[in-house]
Amino acid sequence: MEVPSVETLEPQLLDAMPGFKERLEWYLANRPDLASLVSRWQEPGAGARRLVALTRGHRMKCLLRRMLDANEFLSDYGVRSMSKYHKDHPYTLEIRGEQKVVNYEPAESQTYIFGGNSNWRGPIWFPINYLLIESLQKFHHYYGDDFKVECPTRSGRFLTLKEIANELSNRLISIWLRDGKGERPFTRASGEAFNSPRDAGRVLLHEYFNPDTGGGLGASHQTGWTALVAKLIQQQGDFGTIRTHDPFTDL
Repeated sequence: MEVPSVETLEPQLLDAMPGFKERLEWYLANRPDLASLVSRWQEPGAGARRLVALTRGHRMKCLLRRMLDANEFLSDYGVRSMSKYHKDHPYTLEIRGEQKVVNYEPAESQTYIFGGNSNWRGPIWFPINYLLIESLQKFHHYYGDDFKVECPTRSGRFLTLKEIANELSNRLISIWLRDGKGERPFTRASGEAFNSPRDAGRVLLHEYFNPDTGGGLGASHQTGWTALVAKLIQQQGDFGTIRTHDPFTDL
């Protein structure tokens, strides 16, 4: 899944940096070959902010239409690293007479390549999801509440980009929250490794996750990036949109 690069520029920042503003204007005016795909930063958005991004407006809606499709990238636990479409339609490439096949593999790999790690062929990876959420938040800074996208795709439910970011955050957070049966999805790939009475208070931060079950996979102490869930919990608590009364207690 590709992460849109985006930055919003506050009008006060541009006024405080005339040299940067002058150079930016020069590139846009004199190097159209470099600037042709970049959003027209001269067009003010919400709060008179300026947008610098490759993906904007129509392009973004086309991208989100697939990203928010449950038959492709969107799962109950975040955004997949590969479309589920490839489960029934593997990507094939012939090189020197040999056919290479890439399937959707949400958990462990079907081969021993990369040590049996399915890598980026389907699982949910926290760094990518976090960057997607951050990008949506930045786009919302520019477009505001008038710009809405159907979420999930074909649901008839239209949300602002901020609301979509909140939706994705809650799906990621739910990996650790107890469901109606009292189970926490991240334990679903651990077999008998988790014992409810003994491990009731244990919370592991796995390397990546099965998008179809929420089960934690790979290293079980990936604090380098999966710990970003703490930032999402903090944000959702601040926004008042987390789907639990007390995320720290429910964990």
